[in-house]
Amino acid sequence: MAGTLKNVTDADFDDVVLRSEKPVLVDFWAEWCGPCRQIAPSLEAIAAEHGDQIEIVKLNIDQNPGTAAKYGVMSIPTLNVYQGGEVVKTIVGAKPKAAILRDLSDFVEVQA
Repeated sequence: MAGTLKNVTDADFDDVVLRSEKPVLVDFWAEWCGPCRQIAPSLEAIAAEHGDQIEIVKLNIDQNPGTAAKYGVMSIPTLNVYQGGEVVKTIVGAKPKAAILRDLSDFVEVQA
């Protein structure tokens, strides 16, 4: 499933993210953002390994400024975890996969 994270838009954000049965990590990113490109492979790997526990989607802030503004996204990459229609976790900045997984430990079980 590499390279196939689903893209969400301002139009379908509520349906895809806020109404999801399981937690959803939204990667707020932009084409011109180097650190965003850096973490993309880690997010794809986490999605492949833990997709049964958490959904991971991308939102391009240049094409969908409304949602980014609504949630106060000021710097990217910003990763927001939504559960039950609310932001329950925010991770800002590029981090290695292991650090992202640690931050997501409330949502995914990692086999040591």
